[in-house]
Amino acid sequence: MSVRALDTAFQRFFMGLSGYPKPRKKYIDDSFALPDPSYLGFKRLNKNKGAVRLPKIGWVRFIGYQPLGGELCSVTVRRKAGHWYAAIAWRAEIADPPPSVLPAVGLDRGIAVFAALSDGTKIAPLNAFKVIKDKLARAQRKLARKIKFSANWRKQKAKITRLHMRAANARKDFLHKLSTDLAKSHGVIKLEKLQVQNMTRSAMGTVDNPGKNVAAKSGLNRSILDQGWGMFATMLKYKFAERGGELQYIDPAYTSQTCAECGVIDKASRIDQATFRCVHCGHEDNADTNAARNILQARALAAEPPKRTLRRVGKRKHQAEAAYV
Repeated sequence: MSVRALDTAFQRFFMGLSGYPKPRKKYIDDSFALPDPSYLGFKRLNKNKGAVRLPKIGWVRFIGYQPLGGELCSVTVRRKAGHWYAAIAWRAEIADPPPSVLPAVGLDRGIAVFAALSDGTKIAPLNAFKVIKDKLARAQRKLARKIKFSANWRKQKAKITRLHMRAANARKDFLHKLSTDLAKSHGVIKLEKLQVQNMTRSAMGTVDNPGKNVAAKSGLNRSILDQGWGMFATMLKYKFAERGGELQYIDPAYTSQTCAECGVIDKASRIDQATFRCVHCGHEDNADTNAARNILQARALAAEPPKRTLRRVGKRKHQAEAAYV
């Protein structure tokens, strides 16, 4: 499986889908996969517990096993924050669900308000990282005072990992519950196609051209990443597909400066973070709700095909490819 993973990584690299494969490091992404079903043996112990038979280890009990039906494909055992997890993959063919007849809704993602819907609903953010921020800072200061790779250093490192894991689990739980509720109550949802990677770039700049308001931009980047916008969109996509719904993306340009009533674009209408008052027709509404209404009215973007651009890796490699062609 390690050789297969390396081969897949190089294939994705040469197709331009990912960066150059990184060498594996000890204690980072510790996992192993068992692709052959003959290695797997599952036995129900009771309603909430099961067991998996691993090579050279034997039967290992685990919590949360739920058979999904179909063909059992593989199991991947992975360690996270001192705990071991088994990801069990099943393959089954299911019929496409009928198109949903539930209403459509526009959704504007933000920081002060995590999600504002075009019907006026506003969902408060969880801010999972903000909850652990102070504890994490104290734990990292303790780590800095310990001898690297000593026994106490490893214990303190494990505490920091558990803090990050707690925030990640809370964020994932929040996003799963919210995305499921939206998928059950709406047939189409429209989102802005945000480039989160570009939005969270550092403002530090260079030595010759230093950036401005670096600390403020760093805090903004941290808040954006704490929301999990990309994970939220991924969950919405497959949950809507399971129920016959559709996730659509729209161009985010001027959605926060456009009046949802008259359509006039003017940045002066956005008075502050929470208030929108159109300078043309006088329409007043919550700024996030107004943006969500514009998102609902906007035309959906066409689906982009996956990028398969071949990367050039050195002059010699390029010549070899040219000769092959």
